[in-house]
Amino acid sequence: MSKKINYVLFDGVYHQKLKPLTLTRPVADLRVGIFKIHEKWEHLLGEKVGIRTKDYLGKSYNSFNDNAGVGISGALIPNPELCDAINTLKEKTIMMKEGKVLAIKPLPLESSDVNNELEGYKIVQYTSEISMIEKPMDIFKLNGAQIEMDLKFYIKNKDLNTNPESGNLIIGDRVYIEHGAKVMGATLNSSDGPIYISKGAEVMEGSNLRGPLIVMENSVIKMGSKIYGSTTIGPFCKIGGELSNVVFQGYSNKAHDGFMGNSVIGYWCNFGADTNTSNLKNNYGIVKSWSYETASYESTETQYCGLIAGDHSKSSINTMFNTGSVLGAFVNVFDGGFPPKFIPSFSWGNKEKMKIYKFEKAMEVAENVMSRRGVALDEESIKIYKTISKQSSN
Repeated sequence: MSKKINYVLFDGVYHQKLKPLTLTRPVADLRVGIFKIHEKWEHLLGEKVGIRTKDYLGKSYNSFNDNAGVGISGALIPNPELCDAINTLKEKTIMMKEGKVLAIKPLPLESSDVNNELEGYKIVQYTSEISMIEKPMDIFKLNGAQIEMDLKFYIKNKDLNTNPESGNLIIGDRVYIEHGAKVMGATLNSSDGPIYISKGAEVMEGSNLRGPLIVMENSVIKMGSKIYGSTTIGPFCKIGGELSNVVFQGYSNKAHDGFMGNSVIGYWCNFGADTNTSNLKNNYGIVKSWSYETASYESTETQYCGLIAGDHSKSSINTMFNTGSVLGAFVNVFDGGFPPKFIPSFSWGNKEKMKIYKFEKAMEVAENVMSRRGVALDEESIKIYKTISKQSSN
């Protein structure tokens, strides 16, 4: 008999809402702060959680069985009070807040889309405050607070260097550098939030960093970089130029000069030298951005929004992304200038004309890029990318 999975994080309506970031992964596999959402739940619940997502993501992510107990929205950010409330749910109960399904016990096996109209279920209202990732831009909006929350778990049992290399200017008492990280000739200011440099990461000379900031394992901050707070540099990234409130999920590069602000970047992206993102309109108005849910431009409800980029998307030198730009997966933009604000997956071209990015060519490039990090392009990933390619061409 398979081991009982007590908690399963389900995508529900948020898989569509959070595209392009969820084109290649479940909602619960998105990083906000330091951890991915499912990792946050595992730390607070003290056990492994399952994931229920779209069928085409298949073996790579679906990890639940017929013994699943409580279903939890994969877009929901956990906290101790919320965990206590979920653990006291009675059978045949849906926990909701303001029309949103937060949790359900037991999780129905026959449907991947959980709603509040399931026959025989009682609805209870959760009255305390919650945090949810309902739009891609919620990731950078919540990122600073989530770095603070996650650090309580992330820092446990870590081998911290209490006497880092000389030549650094350290301001405040919340700068944490692991043994095995290289930080020399940099300014690190933790007055507004913690700064954490993980093992294997490098911060080169002349860099100026402000918290809250996490630089994860094996990432590199290149010479003279300026990184403002509420920023996450996921693992195996190369970063240069100026960043402000950006979340790099991992394995992506923005290694040269240029500004990027209020943005979320997927995996295996690369931005050429002097790529810039506008994060504020000239009239200081609310930014609109492409919604996969409505297939139209919708309000982000914020003045600040830069770029949302799906996995394996790239720009050439001197590319300028307008406020609220969205790139699907496997977008290749070149020739500089302002490309369209929304570019669907598997597109190739410039500001004048975009055409279909041939699947075989895209896979060839992906294999080359990933091999540089010692990661193989496996058959399961190719199947996922093939599905996205077919969807984008319809």
